[in-house]
Amino acid sequence: MNKLSLARRSQVIGCLVEGNSIRSTERMTDTHRDTIMRLMVQVGDGCAKLMDDQMRNLKCERLQVDEIWTYVGKKQAQVGPWEDRSRVGDQWTFVALDADSKLVPSYRVGKRDLTNARLFMEDLADRLDNRVQLSSDALAAYVDATGRAFGDNVDFGRIIKYYESEPNPSGRYSPPRVVSAIRESIYGNPDQQHISTSYVERQNLTMRMQMRRFTRLTNAFSKKVENLRAAVALHFAHYNFVRVHSSLRVTPAMAAGVASSLWSMQELVERTSN
Repeated sequence: MNKLSLARRSQVIGCLVEGNSIRSTERMTDTHRDTIMRLMVQVGDGCAKLMDDQMRNLKCERLQVDEIWTYVGKKQAQVGPWEDRSRVGDQWTFVALDADSKLVPSYRVGKRDLTNARLFMEDLADRLDNRVQLSSDALAAYVDATGRAFGDNVDFGRIIKYYESEPNPSGRYSPPRVVSAIRESIYGNPDQQHISTSYVERQNLTMRMQMRRFTRLTNAFSKKVENLRAAVALHFAHYNFVRVHSSLRVTPAMAAGVASSLWSMQELVERTSN
């Protein structure tokens, strides 16, 4: 891997962040799949450190949080009692998104439980430099986690969606239709008009399109939790610093004042693979 030029490394990483699988990237770049995996983990770990360093003292005003499902190794129903359930089976990525700049300041990969919700919210609170309005879905863990992390310094509301009662017919993979939604104020005085998770839910689609291991009904799932975490870190670093958002015409990092210029793929790889 160390023998690959910066241009080749950038080409490989560029294929991965556009949603290509390891094997298709191998064919397109003439790079062995083991080398691709090692490079992805190295750059992904570097991206996690980069995000941790850059996402500080943020002045976000409206944040939305949500979580997206995938799995490692096998689906949860297939996990045996002898296996480490923290490393295989269902894994969730908690995501926070700034509704104005579309920046993703914080995320966390883990089980969808109170412990990870608390750690996620504590990390998010540490990165902010002002009072924020926060919106979530109906996951109960967010209420406790937000109160512990933010205390009185947050305006927190959640949106509870109700779906059609009829089960999905056989062969249908789209979610049921939303029939109503209720907005609740939990802490502080949130603006009811801005209690929403629409932007962060759209980010879920971006993740499924640009990370092959999140694509449903394929064999491209992560085999190790370390690989999943590296891929998620790579995705968000590329999303924040390299990819120009179509509605903003700049990157989210530029819109949020985190970066002063557009990063190239080579710059991202150079900063995170040394």
